[in-house]
Amino acid sequence: MKPAIIGLSGPDLTQPEADLLAAHPPAGVILFRRNIETPIRLSRLVGDLRERLPPGAVLMVDHEGGRVARLGPPHWRAHPPAATVGALYDTAPEDARRLAWLTGALIGLDCKKAGFDVVCAPVLDVHTPGTTQAIGDRAYHTDPAAVATLGQAMAEGLLAAGVQPVAKHAPGHGHATQDSHHDLPRVPAHADLAPEITVFRACIGLPWMMTAHLLYESLDPHRPGTLSPIVLDGVIRGAIGFDGVLVSDDLAMHALTGPPALRARAALEAGCDLALHCSGALQDSTEILVSLPHIAPGAAARMARARNHAASSRLQLDRPTLEADQDALLA
Repeated sequence: MKPAIIGLSGPDLTQPEADLLAAHPPAGVILFRRNIETPIRLSRLVGDLRERLPPGAVLMVDHEGGRVARLGPPHWRAHPPAATVGALYDTAPEDARRLAWLTGALIGLDCKKAGFDVVCAPVLDVHTPGTTQAIGDRAYHTDPAAVATLGQAMAEGLLAAGVQPVAKHAPGHGHATQDSHHDLPRVPAHADLAPEITVFRACIGLPWMMTAHLLYESLDPHRPGTLSPIVLDGVIRGAIGFDGVLVSDDLAMHALTGPPALRARAALEAGCDLALHCSGALQDSTEILVSLPHIAPGAAARMARARNHAASSRLQLDRPTLEADQDALLA
């Protein structure tokens, strides 16, 4: 199994994609709206992937609620953005925590039923006024304590549904003034990173974290966080203390440069367990999977722990009751 999670081109598994999965099996596949049309068609795609992926490989989806939602109406329930939950925190913090948990649990139920193992949420970035709207309402709050409380609650809801949450984007995306989908944001040396680091430290019990494609001038002025051993080992593994699965943000984003395989190897060498590449372009995926070695034993062990964490956290949930509770809190 190769230490990469790749995207697919469309709602059906093509024969070249199936051949690639057989020849160079990845640690997982991530699906986006281009891959998800109806529950029936998605079920067929998930079945095709399960037949071809190795044991221990994951199916991942980027699904936070709000504008980052891959399972949406008319087939799946819509959910509020994090900022809506955060606004409630100002007047009713316990209600906000309950709403965050309910949102995680309901998203988790939909994703689990659809066949996903891993959900890329919650966002633990602290909203900082005047920064890029790439985060914007995806962040819970400007107060780190509120972000930690609500992010942890959403993650616990996802775990209660039996799926593995991914805390993102470590060690913090809140100071970015540019969108890393298009450019490399630079966080100036004078920026105070402590509040966001505190949030991630409060949530180190979560099974996965995702890196940030930001250049933190006070930490490593030469390499983006995803490609920096100083950031990954020194801050995320060290100062934050995270010991779960560390996955890169999408390596196809324009914050990074160079061929896909070079980006993937650089992320792994810097300290990521898994390289995430979401383009779905067959040539990109092929270059990455052919070039990478087998997954490291430590990374495989962390993936197994994450899987066991979700399995042991799963509860019997009553969807109609949860939906009614969420509706009442949003009214």
